[in-house]
Amino acid sequence: MSENSVLYERNRLFAEDFAASELPVLPKLNTLVLTCIDARVDPAHVLGLELGDAVVLRNNGGRVTRSVIEEIAALSMMVAKLTQDDAPAFNVVLMQHTHCGAQNFANPDFQDALKKKLGIDVSSYAITDQPTDLRTDIARLRDAPEIPGTLVVSALLYDVKSGLVTEIAGPAKLSDLRA
Repeated sequence: MSENSVLYERNRLFAEDFAASELPVLPKLNTLVLTCIDARVDPAHVLGLELGDAVVLRNNGGRVTRSVIEEIAALSMMVAKLTQDDAPAFNVVLMQHTHCGAQNFANPDFQDALKKKLGIDVSSYAITDQPTDLRTDIARLRDAPEIPGTLVVSALLYDVKSGLVTEIAGPAKLSDLRA
């Protein structure tokens, strides 16, 4: 059986008793989780999320990139339109993890190889120290003028060995961080 066949069969079983056809577009927990693409770091499992609880964005390392800023800004506008509220509060949880493959991006030789071969500069998104990197990502959100100050941001570090998350930065409104 191919990998796709396994996935299709799992989907068939999922759909047999599917009862979530009426979920609203906006997540029940009013939350967006940004995390790594690592298969060991599934926020549905790690944070106990159910279908419809949160929006999940994933990239290498779970870093706040220009693309992530644009996604969050666009989502904020959509939430404002759907709720008819110019400045809705929305929760953004940044979650990195231990033993991350994106730590390889901190290697200067690997950075040079990526730049030469693919034209990609990963130096500003390399994982060097997760607590510091998470605080840097909060600062990137704080400094992005297109993101409304009503967003609440926090940061977690997930330990892939123990399964526990540690709070690196508690929830704070961007407007308070900008003051």
